[in-house]
Order: sequence, then structure tokens, then C-alpha cells
Amino acid sequence: MASTPTAPPPDPAIHAPAHSGQQHPIGLYLKVWVLLFILSTMSYMVDYFHLSGYLRWFLILLFMALKAGLIIAVFMHMAWERMALICAILLPPLCLLVLVWLMAAEADYTFLTRGVFFR
Repeated sequence: MASTPTAPPPDPAIHAPAHSGQQHPIGLYLKVWVLLFILSTMSYMVDYFHLSGYLRWFLILLFMALKAGLIIAVFMHMAWERMALICAILLPPLCLLVLVWLMAAEADYTFLTRGVFFR
């Protein structure tokens, strides 16, 4: 009985695709980089124009939050992730902000109460 030669199975390392994950166009990253540069320039302009008070801090925090959101969404690929992962990343800081706000309100109340009773 002569055995018939069979072809060896294809090597998966040779026939596998080069990259099996998702790829995003380089233009997207360049646009985000330019937008981050513009937001940083606007943040610098807040100090350049000598803005002060609540407007200054509002603008600084706004530009900071926008830049952080862009970095998280695009460079950390959160814009393409599942909702569960997004909630796991974004909900804890949001809860911390609410708790800080509650502590600030409580501190204000305590300060005012001491002013009333300990004159």
C-alpha cells in the first residue's frame, strides 16, 4: 500500500493578516493634534490677556477638560470602546467631583454656622 503524499497545512504565521485589530487613519490623529495645539494656545491666551477672577478659572478648566477629553477619546481609543468600559473610566471621577462638591457645601455651612454662634 503506497501512501499518497499530502500537502502540508499552511503556516499561520505566513498567511495571517498583518494586523488583525482596528486601524484609524493618520489624518484623525493629526487633526486631534492640531486641535490640542489650538486649545493649548487658547489656554495660554487666558494668561496673555490678563483675565482674572472666575472667568479665568472657568476658561482654564474648560480648556483643560476639552484637552483631556480629546486625549482620552482618541489617543486612548475610548471613542471606540464599549459603554461598560467608558462607564468604568468616567463614572468614578464624576462621583468624586460630586463628593467634593458636597464637602465644599458642608464646609461652607460649617464656616457660616461658626460665625453665627462664636462671635
